[in-house]
Amino acid sequence: MKTQEVQPNVANFVKSLRDIGYTFEVAVADVLDNSITAKANNVKIFCIPSPSLSFALLDDGNGMTNGELVDAMRLATNDPDSSRESDDLGKFGLGLKTASFSQCTKLTVLSKKNEVISIKQWDLKYISESNRWFLITPTIKECENNPLYKELKKQDSGTLVIWNGIDTFTKDDISEKLDTLRDHLSLVFHRFLEGVVPGKKALNIYVNNIQLKPFNPFNPKHIATQQLLQEKIRYRDSEINIQPFILPHHSKLSQLEFEKYATKDGYTKSQGFYLYRAHRLLIYGTWWGMHRMKDAHKLVRIRIDIPNNQDQAWGIDIKKSTANPVSEIKSDLKRIIQQVTVKGSRPYTGRGRKIEDRTTTRFWELKANNDKIQFTINRNHPIIRELEEGLDEGKKRLLNVTLMGLESYLPLDAIVAQLNSNPLKVNQESLLNENDIKTLVDSWRSKGVSEDFIKELLRTELYKNKEEFFDNARS
Repeated sequence: MKTQEVQPNVANFVKSLRDIGYTFEVAVADVLDNSITAKANNVKIFCIPSPSLSFALLDDGNGMTNGELVDAMRLATNDPDSSRESDDLGKFGLGLKTASFSQCTKLTVLSKKNEVISIKQWDLKYISESNRWFLITPTIKECENNPLYKELKKQDSGTLVIWNGIDTFTKDDISEKLDTLRDHLSLVFHRFLEGVVPGKKALNIYVNNIQLKPFNPFNPKHIATQQLLQEKIRYRDSEINIQPFILPHHSKLSQLEFEKYATKDGYTKSQGFYLYRAHRLLIYGTWWGMHRMKDAHKLVRIRIDIPNNQDQAWGIDIKKSTANPVSEIKSDLKRIIQQVTVKGSRPYTGRGRKIEDRTTTRFWELKANNDKIQFTINRNHPIIRELEEGLDEGKKRLLNVTLMGLESYLPLDAIVAQLNSNPLKVNQESLLNENDIKTLVDSWRSKGVSEDFIKELLRTELYKNKEEFFDNARS
């Protein structure tokens, strides 16, 4: 057998390496994973526009010696099939490099351990020109002007990651990028920020001097949040913990709280599974094709916790932003979906059933006929009957056509859209004028209404629990 070594075209390979598909916030989260693995308690992030657009992330973790740093800068440092510590958030040994290369052309890493600061750099332009993977060792002087270098120098240990040559956004985009980054990190690392990860202190993350607050997407402390029974699934030699939640109906929340837990994607797109690997959120707002997104299930969020030795079973990619579980696991997940979505739809279907409540006479009725569902106006409503009695045949026909028009052109799409996006702002009852309702009672009273008619009115939405309006009529 004859063999021939064919070296890749490094310049072209670098371009492909940069085009993996990271967004800025996902790339930063991938770099931050290394800080957590290094047992950092504090992470400081700075993105500054001058003298040139640059990004820096400093942690107070264990730090690295010169040899350890060289190894960390190597592409594919780790064997993805090798066993790792249970709190190791890495896998391929690519995250630091691929995440950084996706955003910049020059990656510089300084690390302090045993009182010594080591420094290494990848310069993609230099690599492309030389067509060789030459790792650069810059002088400390070249990095002294970075705002976080002095802090690294004061620390006992830690690592500083610097991006220069950022070409995925401009100085004008910094404010928007940092807002998105804060939201993303507050969600992805919320359990670390909350200090609930076993064996770890609460993590502190600062972005341009603003300390992040954890965002727990399940709103577990709210009294109306339903935390259903936890289930454990055994897969091979490890365990999968599944904890379903049903978020509070919007009527139980303030406008501020409603908007907060809707997230920027909205409740409907945020329903589904939330996959955590070693307590770090990877994927959220997905059913993995096992269930359709439905408005009725928009309050259902199911937390899945897996250890870091199940990556293959879940199809987790390099970016840790996509996954797809194997069929064995999916069969259990489908069963859980069925159980939880039935309960998750109750806050809406329960309210929908109110329209069929026989203890109250309502203006609207729900009719199901031949696989059709229609909302119709109740022609037997006592107020509508009273109105009809005073009309001649022509006016009765006109009233009937008017009611049919209201039924036929009920703006369902607009109603659903507003209830999904602004439910707390939809307030139809405020259209009722209390004085007009009372005046109508006076009009009936002057006509000498019967006791039966009063009883009928007291069952209607307008007059239920308002007996005092008719006290004089009965006396």
